Amino acid sequence: MELCPSIKNILLLDSEGKRIAVKYYSDDWPTNSAKEAFERAVFTKTQKTNARTEAEITMFDNYVVVYKFVQDLHFFVTGGEDENEIILATVLQGFFDAVGLLLRGNEDKKEALENLDLILLCLDEIVDGGVILETDANVIAGKVDSHSMDAGAPLSEQTITQALATAREHLTRSLLQ
Repeated sequence: MELCPSIKNILLLDSEGKRIAVKYYSDDWPTNSAKEAFERAVFTKTQKTNARTEAEITMFDNYVVVYKFVQDLHFFVTGGEDENEIILATVLQGFFDAVGLLLRGNEDKKEALENLDLILLCLDEIVDGGVILETDANVIAGKVDSHSMDAGAPLSEQTITQALATAREHLTRSLLQ
């Protein structure tokens, strides 16, 4: 057992088990097909449970998986078999609540895909290399919000601004090559 709690992966899947945002922090799944197989298997095992009001915990393939669902989004946090379930549940709750704040309470697949950049930044703020950095949803959402382009603009407009800035950057790169 390691001294520092570590996360194996964080998954955000839709109601059909398809990827929305996933981040792996260990080499336990060396190939993309192994990762997808794990995601399908975890989704299949958990889809019939009612993890909408509070997080559920299960053991799966010698991993502890903590999960929670809202509308058509399924949130998962995976740790090693000796990992503390309470710590994993705290990470899950931080991710779940931060996504809720960033999506302004519209937690559905369409909104998540439209704000995928914010969700991926959220994952980066929570865990780095398997090490837990932050679990407070307000702090996570605040950091992600500050990464967005214009702090004075509403969150929905920031993502459009970011998209335009990215398109401009790609156009500049392609013209310079």
